[in-house]
Amino acid sequence: MVMDDLGWGDLGFFGNPNRDTPHIDRMASEGMVFTDFYSGAPLCSPCKAALLTGRLPIRNGFYTTNAHARNSYTPQEIIGGIVNETLLSELLSEEKHLGHQLQFLPTNHGFHEYFGSTNCHFGPYNNKDTPNIPFFRNGNMIGRYYEDFAITPEGESNITQLLITEAIETLQNFSKTSQSFFLYWAPDSMHGPVYASKYFIGKSPKGRYGDAVREVDDGIGQILETLKSTGLDKNTFVFFLSDNGAALVDKAAAGSNGPLLCGKQTTFEGGMRVPGIAWWPSKIKPGQVTYQTATVMDLFSTILDFANASVPSNKVYDGHSLKQTLLYGKIEDRQVFSIISKPIFFYRGNELFAVRYGFHKLHLWTWTNSIKQFYTGIDFCPGQQVENVTTHEQLNHTANPIMFNLGHDPSERFPLNPASLEYQSKLPIFRQLISDHKMHLDPGIPQLNWCDAAVMHWQPPGCQKLKRCLPKPPSKPYKCDWPH
Repeated sequence: MVMDDLGWGDLGFFGNPNRDTPHIDRMASEGMVFTDFYSGAPLCSPCKAALLTGRLPIRNGFYTTNAHARNSYTPQEIIGGIVNETLLSELLSEEKHLGHQLQFLPTNHGFHEYFGSTNCHFGPYNNKDTPNIPFFRNGNMIGRYYEDFAITPEGESNITQLLITEAIETLQNFSKTSQSFFLYWAPDSMHGPVYASKYFIGKSPKGRYGDAVREVDDGIGQILETLKSTGLDKNTFVFFLSDNGAALVDKAAAGSNGPLLCGKQTTFEGGMRVPGIAWWPSKIKPGQVTYQTATVMDLFSTILDFANASVPSNKVYDGHSLKQTLLYGKIEDRQVFSIISKPIFFYRGNELFAVRYGFHKLHLWTWTNSIKQFYTGIDFCPGQQVENVTTHEQLNHTANPIMFNLGHDPSERFPLNPASLEYQSKLPIFRQLISDHKMHLDPGIPQLNWCDAAVMHWQPPGCQKLKRCLPKPPSKPYKCDWPH
């Protein structure tokens, strides 16, 4: 279960008072909560690519070199996608945000069924300058956002209900067979423009965003109840997470990252620390909280481990199986067990910005967004200013890194004194971790450099049957502009 832009502080079990997530809170009480779970990138597309490949975006190619340290994703004009990678779905089948052209569709990468869209629900568009985003069933378009799959200007839409129904029916069908399955469920209603169905409109004190959270929470409750009622819960591992921190640009109308610094698009804690819940009633003891640091890449290795499948040996993978932690409550550090001592690498585009190891986090670079963007109202850290940290220019601290003790200061407000014994004792450890990491780093070919209006959704598979194909413009590739 991969949420879109849900913040660490949006959930009741992490202290949110709005009571928008009773079913997710119950899931947490019945399973294991990860307090220190991380995305693979500070925004959607690269994170999901990291989850499905088990590799950092810098390795799997889901980044850009058009400018230094720029976040990039997969708008419909992007040419690239996941190439030369073996996806988790392919490894599990024995035979989003992956890219949207025909060769990148999920049904061509191990998924036997597909219901959803390859892009976020931006729009509406006029179908002349820009086509509306298509919605797919398996390999064929069945309609378009804002046309067949309506989202009103007021933010009302039934799309989440369709995704809930699809998940439930899929589980009910699998319960009648002895087949194993991998269900990737990724509602996007909390990503702007935020939407919710009529029943949930006006239900949350948090406004439309809270309404969307409530609807997804209700769907999760239904999905977990379906697993229980069909008996699938006895042999089904479920993991709940968000793709990145809450997008704070909408300020009070946005999600919450609790005490964490900044939000989506940044490599501060609020941008990349996300909720994580593991649920498996017959295997994972209820009511557990783990402080094991973990990332979406660890899920790749963990799921393969539970499926008795192997991680390929032909590439460097960034995840490690969490099986010992999940089943036996042990905190993993590769071959030995100790407290939260696995390095986490925070990339922004093509640059390593920060590293976490144990309770300490080292910032090699800092940047929020440009001062020009900031003055237009785009603020990734509203109400949060930390001198020399939440900067509007890219600052290189590699020679004298900024270090925080997240055990004492999870909000990254008070940098350690570089002259302190604590700083001096940890810095050589970080230097060695970074050296080792870069020694084994073979960056993938960047897939998010080039755009072209001709590859947009003018003529997606299935448009002929619906008689809904649109005139396609001539191809004119250009370098994508990634402002932050």
